[in-house]
Amino acid sequence: MFEKLKASKLMYWSVELLVLATLIFVSTKIDFVFKPVGTFFSTLFGPVLIAGFLYYLLNPIVNLLTRVTKMKRIYGIIIVLLLLLGTLVWVVLAVIPSLVTQLASLAENTPQFIKGLQDWLTEIAKNPALQNIDIEAQIDKLDISYGSLIQKFLSGLSSSLGSIVGGVATTAVTVITVPFILFYMLKDGYRLVPNIQRFFPKNSRDEIVELLGEMNHTLSSYISGQAIECVFVATCTFIGYQIIGVQYAFLFGVVAGVTNLIPYLGPYLGLLPAVLVTVFNEPIKALLCCVVVLVVQQLDGNIIYPNVIGKSLKIHPLTIILVLLVAGNIAGLLGIFLGVPFYAICRTIVIFVVRMVRNDRTKKLETIK
Repeated sequence: MFEKLKASKLMYWSVELLVLATLIFVSTKIDFVFKPVGTFFSTLFGPVLIAGFLYYLLNPIVNLLTRVTKMKRIYGIIIVLLLLLGTLVWVVLAVIPSLVTQLASLAENTPQFIKGLQDWLTEIAKNPALQNIDIEAQIDKLDISYGSLIQKFLSGLSSSLGSIVGGVATTAVTVITVPFILFYMLKDGYRLVPNIQRFFPKNSRDEIVELLGEMNHTLSSYISGQAIECVFVATCTFIGYQIIGVQYAFLFGVVAGVTNLIPYLGPYLGLLPAVLVTVFNEPIKALLCCVVVLVVQQLDGNIIYPNVIGKSLKIHPLTIILVLLVAGNIAGLLGIFLGVPFYAICRTIVIFVVRMVRNDRTKKLETIK
């Protein structure tokens, strides 16, 4: 019986996971020893995460370029990195100044939007059913004047000055280290799987390669697909807003593209700024904004998403919403963005292990017969 248990792959993986869980538990109890290790990994987390994201975006382009032109991979990597640098320069010189200009204009017109909100609430107060409620007094209690908003912003800015300086330093380090990490990922990424194989028994190496391949496919489909979706949603939303004459169309289009990274909830979050700016003064235009977002999401859901991501994730919508709630509660905004791909990877591992155990049982039954 013990020999069967020793030969069982389920037993092997159970022991491996149990040992890993024990190591993690022990590590939490001797924090003073592992704190430097935690600091080391937390420092590298940001640069490695960004470099990994860019790797999954650029690696297919490098592979296509080297396959079509028959050039050495190192030359293909250099060309792609130069194109990436050119794109970043264009973003810094053309896109960011436009965003800053529209943000400044939006901040300048904030008093007008607040006044529109106050007028709207005052009109509501004239409703006979609300005559006993002093709406204007409630507005005064909120203290949403332009001066108070600036004062609160400046006080918050001064209190977090140290965090801002630390954030700038971290950003500078990230900008310097990410290109080097990305270069070596593109250059030596193919060596990762053989190096991981060596840590596993020979009879399990083929299965490990298969698992890593499925995980790589899941991540690649999700990241590249999300990037294409974001560009599509941002561009089409900007064009739609521009056609109906919405102010700050470019800014709101970029916001829609970024928030589209959040599954299911993202489109509504991206729509919110445009509606808030237009609903009090131009309610018809706010309604048209909703129509634009609805059309863009229909195009994205029926054309873009099925073709660039397809059924690779196969995650139920309710599961995604629950994952977003839990991940957002655990890790905030970062958890909302990373929760779904992390769940997809964990799901891929679990499905693979279950399939492996079933195949092992089937082979044993066939051997017995």
